Amino acid sequence: MNTRMRRAAVAIAAGAMAVSLAACGSAKESGDNADSTGSAKKGNDIKVGLLLPENATARYEKFDRVLIEKKVKELTNGKGEVVYANAKQDASTQNQQVDTMVTNKVDVLIVDAVDSKAIAGSVKKAKDAGIPVVAYDRLAEGPIDAYTSFDNVTVGKTQGEALLKALGDKAKDGQIVMMNGSSTDPNAAQFKQGAHDVLDGKVKVGREYDTKEWKPENANSNMEGAISALGKDKIVGVYSANDGMAGGIITALKAAGIADIPVTGQDAELAGVQRIVTGEQYMSVYKPYPQEADVAAEMAVALAQGKSLDSIAKDKVDSPTTKAIPSVLVPVVSLTKDNINDTVIKDGIYTVNEICTGKYKAACDKIGLK
Repeated sequence: MNTRMRRAAVAIAAGAMAVSLAACGSAKESGDNADSTGSAKKGNDIKVGLLLPENATARYEKFDRVLIEKKVKELTNGKGEVVYANAKQDASTQNQQVDTMVTNKVDVLIVDAVDSKAIAGSVKKAKDAGIPVVAYDRLAEGPIDAYTSFDNVTVGKTQGEALLKALGDKAKDGQIVMMNGSSTDPNAAQFKQGAHDVLDGKVKVGREYDTKEWKPENANSNMEGAISALGKDKIVGVYSANDGMAGGIITALKAAGIADIPVTGQDAELAGVQRIVTGEQYMSVYKPYPQEADVAAEMAVALAQGKSLDSIAKDKVDSPTTKAIPSVLVPVVSLTKDNINDTVIKDGIYTVNEICTGKYKAACDKIGLK
């Protein structure tokens, strides 16, 4: 594990320990589906299948995978194994990966779906094979057993509120462009819903896009179309659902000679944080991945060992196909240049040196990031 991951893991250790101890206490006190001898159905020698959706967004390989693998090892005294696969944004590939995991008889699956609907049949195959499924970050359809993510409607509201704050009196002076995420991602619909809840009636949306596969190049192309259609002097701000797309959007704005308009984001990617430092991007949504990853590992290990989730999951969430799914929704933070120190640096996600490389040093100095 690299230094950054160790810092991130240490930074959330206290909160994670509380969840872990609670889960262990529950198992000992209630029996949690234990057999007549008092032993759990499985010991620590478990195999956890981990399926992540893509590798274009930095978080999945750098944060989620590493943190989940570490937490599974910690919870199983080093005996648990994580079998990993990345679908690289291809839903059919992910379905095949589930089939492989079933064939290899993993004890539990953690699935971050490329396409929430397309994965439903594969989730059922896993369940039919006696393999419980944890939906991670995106609410997959099918008979899933548990779910952890962030409150996605709140994410959209947080972005919308930040954009309105940045616009101030300019909100009525022109139009904004809304660059939503992929239509195959249920989170994108929730981000959009939250943003519209805040923005509708307060700004005019000149153009709105559902961006295929969340790709920055598609966001760039869409933004070029919006600039051509609306005119560069009419756009006062851009709602971007994540940092990767914000990068593509800002490239298009620069090419058109448009500067000093607020652009939102999400994921607190390093490039996004650096754009916030320079003022090219107004904000991102910082989502504490270590906490989300730890909860997913807690759920997966408990399910593999035949234990209850009652001490871990206090919420219930409905999907289009499954009701009252035991869930944990992790809070989020609006990240601007004013709180970089108190969020991604304090939590050990990045160091000042990693953010404030050569061309960003002067901007970092200006906002007191040293």
